[in-house]
Amino acid sequence: MPPKSQLWLLATLVVAGIVSAFSGRIDPYFLDVAMGVGIAVTLAASLNLINGFTGQFSLGHAGFMAVGAYSSAVITTNFGPKLLPLVGGQVWILFPIALVVGGLLAALAGLAVGAPSLRLKGDYLAIVTLGFGEIIKVIFQNVDAVGGARGLVGIPNYTNLFWTFGVAAVTVYVVWALLNSTYGRGFLAVADDEVAAEAMGLNPTRYKITAFVVGSFFAGVAGGLYAHLKGYLNPGGFDFNKSIEIVVMVILGGMGRHVGVILAAILLTVVQEPLRQLGDWRMILYSLLLIVLMITRPQGLFVWPLWKKKNA
Repeated sequence: MPPKSQLWLLATLVVAGIVSAFSGRIDPYFLDVAMGVGIAVTLAASLNLINGFTGQFSLGHAGFMAVGAYSSAVITTNFGPKLLPLVGGQVWILFPIALVVGGLLAALAGLAVGAPSLRLKGDYLAIVTLGFGEIIKVIFQNVDAVGGARGLVGIPNYTNLFWTFGVAAVTVYVVWALLNSTYGRGFLAVADDEVAAEAMGLNPTRYKITAFVVGSFFAGVAGGLYAHLKGYLNPGGFDFNKSIEIVVMVILGGMGRHVGVILAAILLTVVQEPLRQLGDWRMILYSLLLIVLMITRPQGLFVWPLWKKKNA
């Protein structure tokens, strides 16, 4: 792996840590929006591996996010008082453990969905993943241990700028490094032509499951960050609309484009804030904006000829 990419990752983590140390001087509203941007980048970059680079069409990313959110929240709320003494009372040790556990459980859910369903393609796969996302939402609505339809409250606010942008940087780096590895070229081959890839000795189903599991893991970690940012979880926050929101980020950014998807995640997260002042008209105008962008830039908002030539 080129050392330059690792230096960029290290520099991003250092800057995120420094800014986070002075986050107390930042207006709470802008701080919340900034952390929401970091979580959106993680979600978009992880889905881009599945939809953009491997050529699948998943509509259940919010379901994996929900698994990670609830799992990590249960660890810090229900087991936190018992686990904190074991780590010397250090939240910075407990929190990443909770995030990783949430991510692993989300990855396990991704494997459970992917193994039987990723032999499907296109619309059929989209319907299966959509059904999974709705099943997850209904399960959390009916489990009293996690608050049921009332939601889960009392989640500690551990998320800060360092964790949100640190995880976002790691997600982008892992996806980039995976795709630029020898093994990762298989994802691109499967996306281009599954039949040709299989004729060359590749196993398309294995590559699709791998992409699904990796993408689900980071979606689960993003869910954990979201839970410990808001301090409250409601199953309705992980519905079909949330999955569509993440898919739109990938499509508008240009499917299979690292930088484009990151910029689209930032743009679509920030643009919703001024629209909140419009009340019920907010979603109407937001939807119209998306329709216009889809019509005028179907190839992606941040894809242009020069970029295509350099990154073909």
